[in-house]
Amino acid sequence: MIYLDHAATTPLDPSVLEEMLPFFGELYGNPSTLYSLGQAARSAVDTARDRVADLLNVPSREITFTSGGTEADNLALRGVLCEVRPDRRRLIVSSVEHEAVLDTAHFLERHGIPVTVLPVDGDGTVQPDVLRKMIGTDTALVSVMTANNEVGTIQPVAELANVAHEAGALFHTDAVQAVGSVPVHPAELGCDLLSLSGHKIYGPKGSGALWVRSGVHLFAQMTGGGQERRVRSGTENVPAIVGLGKACELANARISENYAGKLSALRDRLIEGVMSAIPDTMLTGHRDLRLPGHASFCFRGVEGEPVLINLDFSGIAASSGSACSSGASTPSHVLSAMGIPADTIKGALRLTLGKDSTVEDVDRVLGILPRIVASLRSLQRG
Repeated sequence: MIYLDHAATTPLDPSVLEEMLPFFGELYGNPSTLYSLGQAARSAVDTARDRVADLLNVPSREITFTSGGTEADNLALRGVLCEVRPDRRRLIVSSVEHEAVLDTAHFLERHGIPVTVLPVDGDGTVQPDVLRKMIGTDTALVSVMTANNEVGTIQPVAELANVAHEAGALFHTDAVQAVGSVPVHPAELGCDLLSLSGHKIYGPKGSGALWVRSGVHLFAQMTGGGQERRVRSGTENVPAIVGLGKACELANARISENYAGKLSALRDRLIEGVMSAIPDTMLTGHRDLRLPGHASFCFRGVEGEPVLINLDFSGIAASSGSACSSGASTPSHVLSAMGIPADTIKGALRLTLGKDSTVEDVDRVLGILPRIVASLRSLQRG
């Protein structure tokens, strides 16, 4: 199979699995215990924390392990907004955020937190000047993702964070899609909180982390044994944490080997091939400021699901949008926010490359996809 849905999830790297396996078996100790079996687990958790911190170029003490990107986003938003600050209670999010942010924002709004939703332009970009007009002295937190999971657009996070700080607000970024593909360093971005997920970087599902800048206090969302410096209680999922750490170490190495450059070349070959071979096609997202492995389109006159089914029959795995909302009956909120008509959104297709993708994979897709779209259009007209 040619796998082109790396934005949904990535295959577990064999070396990640190898490092995890002992902690399912003989190294089963609880990291909160003092005897040697528990301390072996504690040492593994500490090593993983160092590896995550190295990828982000931050101090290890600022990393909090979670069950994934969704929990990290929840902890960031709820942790900041649940603090009692009567003068600063507003949350600002963009209209193209992942549901982990948008649904949490709506939950907080139902419980009395004022929420402002930022519009985006036709490329899916949040403009700093728009944020500057909408932010106020009542804003506690601004949350804008580093890069979009559906269209791949990379946001001007550093500029947006600067606007937030000028207004005295904190800034969180959901970097789940960006981490591991491009360098993501919170100090350079100027953010205060950052979410990441293991299964997007060839690590295990059910693993993630939240980076929290020193000095930012979070209201704990899980209380109990006081693990993770009392921010996220619960006995640590040692195998998953170990796997996340190893995945971050491997991601760090890939980035230093110009991983983004190699993926960008394949992505551009794919985009140019699709746009030249399939008429009446729209490239969605920013043409240049997009993730290196991300290509997304809308084919007018067809629906995405039949395209996906036919690609699957041909041994190609792809997506029509966010895997987290697959099966949804409503059009993509991301594409809708970008001003794309509902009829056009029906023909959405996302093709996302990964570390094992090849020129041959891209060329095979370019040999099959135009025929599929042409056939479906013919049936539609008939």
